[in-house]
Amino acid sequence: MKKLSANRLACTVRELRQIKDMSQETLGNLTGINRIMIGRIEKEDYIPSINQLEALGKVLEFELTDMFVERSDNSSFVALRSETITESEREGVDKLFEMMISLRRHVIIRRKLEDESEDQA
Repeated sequence: MKKLSANRLACTVRELRQIKDMSQETLGNLTGINRIMIGRIEKEDYIPSINQLEALGKVLEFELTDMFVERSDNSSFVALRSETITESEREGVDKLFEMMISLRRHVIIRRKLEDESEDQA
């Protein structure tokens, strides 16, 4: 199964926009995508909708199918929007999981201590 490559899309949008001597604002006006979102696409921080992807392909003249790669099974987490998250997001999720596990350990220890206190009373 193929998936959209945020990296390939980011590089393609940035390179073709620069080759066509367009600012992010100009590209945004031509595609109907906010300039800030164009910047986020180029930073791999936002995955456009199908309509937005089609508009980018039309204006920048690239094939949408070229933005897709074979799905690799090495991603540890998939976001709710069905796209692979960025490395920064993955690190954040890993840190959150570590904090949750640590909190769970504290709860277990506290319960054991409370149970021992009740047994001694």
